[in-house]
Amino acid sequence: MNWIITKYFLTAAVVVLVSELAKRSDKLGGFVAALPLVTILTLIWLYVENQSQEKIANHAWYTFWYVIPTLPMFLAFPLLLPRIGFWPSLLACIVITVVCFSLFALAVRRFGVELL
Repeated sequence: MNWIITKYFLTAAVVVLVSELAKRSDKLGGFVAALPLVTILTLIWLYVENQSQEKIANHAWYTFWYVIPTLPMFLAFPLLLPRIGFWPSLLACIVITVVCFSLFALAVRRFGVELL
C-alpha cells in the first residue's frame, strides 16, 4: 500500500510542478509539460514492479504513436481560446483529438501499426 501511495504522490507532484511553473513562466511551464515526465515515471514504475522488457518497450512504442494525433490540439487551443472561451475550446480540442486519433489509427493501420 505504501508503494501505491508513493506512486500517486510522485506522479501528482509532477502535475503540480508543471502547473506552478506555468504560473510563473509560460515558456518554462510549456517546456516542462512537453517533457515526457509521465511516460518516464510510468516506465520506471513498470521496471521497478518487475514487468517484462517487452511490456516496457511496448508502452514506449504505443506512447509514441498516441502522441502524434494529439499535437493538433496544442495548435487549436490557443486559436480557439480567445474566440470561444476556455470550456468550449477544451471541448473542441477533445473532439479534434478524437477525430485526429481515429483518422491517424486508420492511416497507420496500412503500415501494420494497430492502435485500436
